[in-house]
Amino acid sequence: MYLANLSYRVRLSVDTFVSEQNPNGAQDLPKRVAAVLIGRNEGQRLQLCLESVLPSVAVVVYVDSGSQDGSLAMAQAAGAAIVELDMSQPFSAARARNIGVAELSSLGAAVDYVQFLDGDCRLQEGWLAAGFQFLEAHADYAVVCGRRRELFPQASIYNQLCDLEWDTPFGDALSCGGDALVRLSAFNQVGGFNAKVIAGEEPELCVRLRSVGWKIRRLDAEMTWHDAAMNRFSQWWRRAKRAGYAYAQGAALRGAPPQRHWVPRRFAFGYGP
Repeated sequence: MYLANLSYRVRLSVDTFVSEQNPNGAQDLPKRVAAVLIGRNEGQRLQLCLESVLPSVAVVVYVDSGSQDGSLAMAQAAGAAIVELDMSQPFSAARARNIGVAELSSLGAAVDYVQFLDGDCRLQEGWLAAGFQFLEAHADYAVVCGRRRELFPQASIYNQLCDLEWDTPFGDALSCGGDALVRLSAFNQVGGFNAKVIAGEEPELCVRLRSVGWKIRRLDAEMTWHDAAMNRFSQWWRRAKRAGYAYAQGAALRGAPPQRHWVPRRFAFGYGP
């Protein structure tokens, strides 16, 4: 059974050790990192998200997808640049994030890295410094992420399942999730997210990054808290259906060799052994 106090476990690794040995490496962080947040009707979760990131970066762009709870006004009052997504076009988180990055350019933000963050998440203290220092020291890495944890894993079995899902191995990785620190030059090189991908857009982006030689790293470091607030089977089932579609769409787009994205070898009919 999942232990609630797992959320407070402190882990140490070579990655975090190196960062701790170079505390001055993050002095330029506030000038060279921006954040792009996306959300819809996140309420207090968005407020906490903004509070966790605004003091630590050069600029925050919040892209809203039709909120009715005052999220746009809240973000603007907090000091974020705001963008209201055109909902006459099909929604995707990928399109929202791309528009957020485009807004950074419109604002003239001269940054090298972008922290992507969902509005139901908040950054953990020390994450940006750890991620920034890693990317500064490793020019061949495009993306760095850390440990995302559920804020209330004990609240429901569905929250527990989410927390277990986030707990993936540390080290070089094939992909990241929605919370990640990304090298902007690499992001632009491959054209950003595929706006037609409705879920699983981050792994699809990482496939394209790796295909041109970039690497992805998951640090042994606490990155974000996530508040799934998933208390009913219907919520979990809706999420599961989106995930299933994401796997199918990802395999259709990038399932061919050599990547075989989300295509198990034993099911890779037509792709060889």
